[in-house]
Amino acid sequence: MYFFLLNLALLDLGTITTTIPRSMANSLWDTRAISYAGCATQAFLLLFFISAEFHILTIMAYDRYIAICKPLHYGTIMDSRTCVNMAAAAWGSTFLNAVLHTANTCSVPLCQGNVLDQFFCEIPQILKLSCSDAYLREIRLLVVSAILASVCFVFLVVSYVQIFRAVLRIASEQSRHKAFSTCLPHLAVVSLFLSTAFFAYLKPPSTSSSSLNLLLAVLYSVV
Repeated sequence: MYFFLLNLALLDLGTITTTIPRSMANSLWDTRAISYAGCATQAFLLLFFISAEFHILTIMAYDRYIAICKPLHYGTIMDSRTCVNMAAAAWGSTFLNAVLHTANTCSVPLCQGNVLDQFFCEIPQILKLSCSDAYLREIRLLVVSAILASVCFVFLVVSYVQIFRAVLRIASEQSRHKAFSTCLPHLAVVSLFLSTAFFAYLKPPSTSSSSLNLLLAVLYSVV
């Protein structure tokens, strides 16, 4: 658990340093400008760190499932090598995903100006500025990413259903409290992260506003 918490902490640190320092500098210097290379780098790093964080949170749910539902086999299933391989797979796959998305997005011509409705560069906001028929190739990558994210989400839900079923069968109240104390903080982080991100990107265009977009972005990328 602490190994995965270390990974999560590093990813959170990466996410916050990708967006906040630049935003603070813009506020201090009273400017909203960012270079093309800086914008592409920020979009890449943000996608990489947030995607990797979602994967690590999914792995942590599996780790809690094994610890609570199969405690006698935990040391065998979740040995050090397995944990390192799972973390490496999460970092490596999301790095490749971020490279593909960023390269594809940055090659799309922009026809709607160069002003982003956000305090940092992110791929959905960049695509809003693209030509209407130019972003279709990026849509294919987004569909693949959405399918992978859906698989992770289903895995998270199934893991926690099994966890809660196992915990509720525990006779000792102290043991139930111990099990819940290791799961509820993780579940709270997952809920905040996913609910704000889903609402930010899946809400109807009619409910979109600059202040709402800003609030949701602060929740899923900062808080």
